[in-house]
Amino acid sequence: MVSGSINSTDENSENLLLPTSGGVIVDLGTGDGRFVYQSAQQNPSRFYIGIDASTGALEKISEKIHRKPAKGGLKNVLFVQAAVEDLPADLNGIADEVHIHFPWGSLLKAVATGNETILSKIRSICSPDALLEVIIGVDADKDRSEFERLQLESLTEEFVERTLIERYASARFKITEFGNFPATTWPKLCTSWAQRLEGGGTRSLLFLIAKCTSAQD
Repeated sequence: MVSGSINSTDENSENLLLPTSGGVIVDLGTGDGRFVYQSAQQNPSRFYIGIDASTGALEKISEKIHRKPAKGGLKNVLFVQAAVEDLPADLNGIADEVHIHFPWGSLLKAVATGNETILSKIRSICSPDALLEVIIGVDADKDRSEFERLQLESLTEEFVERTLIERYASARFKITEFGNFPATTWPKLCTSWAQRLEGGGTRSLLFLIAKCTSAQD
């Protein structure tokens, strides 16, 4: 059993990010780019890349980063329009961390079922020792139709241990930690989806952290 809570869930923590130590951080399914923008503000020595297939929600922040620094401009941010199935080859091996927060649609299906093809695409943009963080917010009742459409199983710690560990390993990701965040951590999640979903009493928050492995591991 490798489940448990990551250190950043401590109530004294300012956020729920992986313990970044520099380098390039990629946010897949970045949505409106809030996580990328705020993280880049807090960590000017690191470079953040937000990737999403749709750019509509990114218009405000993508325009903002090109302003002068005094007006919110940032030089350590890049936004890329791309689907996870078709990530640009220019990104191969670049990420020291990959974050996937509140995925939906095909990205949700990929990470929630351990789709080896898509996970291998994600693995391709990772550096050899990169970390992957996935946070999924699910409601068994409200999301029932989406789960049925995507043919998803119930997302539980037991499912991670029974199924996802092996499937992620096939794509050269070793799941090192997984579990559920308590409701008290909702306000610390730096995403617009977290703010919208907070207060949904039946919604659970499943996380997993994986480390890249080599083909020989």
